Amino acid sequence: MYIIPLPFAENACHYFEAIRHLPLPLLLDSSRPASHFGRYDMAMAAPLAVITHKDGLTQVLQDGITRTTQSDAFELIGQLQQQLLQDLSVSELAADIPFTGGAAGLFGYDLGRSIETMPTLAKADIAVEDMCVGIYPWAVITDHELRTSYLVSQLDDPQTQALMQTLTQPSSVMTSAFALKGDFNSNMSAQEYADKFYRVIDYIHAGDCYQVCLAQRFSAAYAGNPWFAYQQLRKASPTPFSAYMETNEGALLSLSPERFLQVHQGRVETKPIKGTRPRGDTPELDKALYEELGASPKDRSENLMIVDLLRNDLSKHCQPFSVKVPDLFAIESYSNVHHLVTTVTGELASNEQILPLLKGAFPGGSITGAPKLRAMEIIEELEPHRRNGYTGSIGYLSSNGRMDTNICIRTLVTDSKGDDGGLIYCWAGGGLVADSDCESEYQETFDKVNNLLDGLRAL
Repeated sequence: MYIIPLPFAENACHYFEAIRHLPLPLLLDSSRPASHFGRYDMAMAAPLAVITHKDGLTQVLQDGITRTTQSDAFELIGQLQQQLLQDLSVSELAADIPFTGGAAGLFGYDLGRSIETMPTLAKADIAVEDMCVGIYPWAVITDHELRTSYLVSQLDDPQTQALMQTLTQPSSVMTSAFALKGDFNSNMSAQEYADKFYRVIDYIHAGDCYQVCLAQRFSAAYAGNPWFAYQQLRKASPTPFSAYMETNEGALLSLSPERFLQVHQGRVETKPIKGTRPRGDTPELDKALYEELGASPKDRSENLMIVDLLRNDLSKHCQPFSVKVPDLFAIESYSNVHHLVTTVTGELASNEQILPLLKGAFPGGSITGAPKLRAMEIIEELEPHRRNGYTGSIGYLSSNGRMDTNICIRTLVTDSKGDDGGLIYCWAGGGLVADSDCESEYQETFDKVNNLLDGLRAL
């Protein structure tokens, strides 16, 4: 493994610009310095193999050859990582590096169909894969705490030196400006949202479930390149679990504030978000909204429901009695909203449990509801279109035994990755419980998404 210092890049886009022309480019972005929650940025491209899953079909692209397999998509990740990369889980040199080569990419919400038996009701009209994960032998890492940037590479010396030359030369690739060609349209009217809202309440009263996360989808035509849009949005909405990824079918622009699962030295952490208030226009109003969120019995109970679900998900894979809740009902403030956030932790018995943990907890309970499977069935019944990348996860599983993934909220998906334009999609939703108010829940979806939609309208 090579570790080669690079000039420190405060802006995560700097090194990603140099490699974005390579296959399957991926940026994991902490949005520093504007966001004060994250630490690392990671840029990678040109994986040794790519695992995709779409509509029940799993394929592997390796050495220019695509093969279809009946193997479990999650198990394939472990197999290919073991075949193609060194196991650095016992390396002292690798212990303090977040990513030393490994699997990284998209685990879309609809990948859950490969885990659970689900009805097929919602329309699937976005081509981006349900899963698109590369086995990456290198990454450029920026540590904002230590203010260092460096290349980590498992490639041989000539390949690593060629990569260094690419990273240290100015990018010659021009990106066309992004512009919407019309306004965003929702896939449900206010009345249709209300009808679906009361259907959820009926299910709750009938005992089917006690929380369901109902979302609406917005879409618009655009011209230009989504990478240009992402660079502008990260300035307007800096969040610690942001990501930008281009697959063969389109691009994902994730401005997410939520961690799904992190593993470091066997310690698991998840940080579900449940409970939201908009930021106030004045310091006094902002403080009042902050305090209202912290004191809200409804939001606290809604948060606690998902905490219990995630404690159960973690307990299936962690050591007995190791699952704890060290931080309950903390408030994190972002550019447009306050969020109620709880931290749940646990201890894995071994690194072999990382992939089973990810599969077993997927998709995250904070964006389904509880009980999870019944909530997902209701979502499938009521939401007109499949969620695609929205409320899935983007992140990495490193060859040194570390993992970090986000929840893809505040996430946009395009049906093109180039300069030709196409359609761009964005979602917003919230958890509905027995005492939810329809009007306020509907408004909350706009509070969550307006920062992104307004940012795109301004381009």
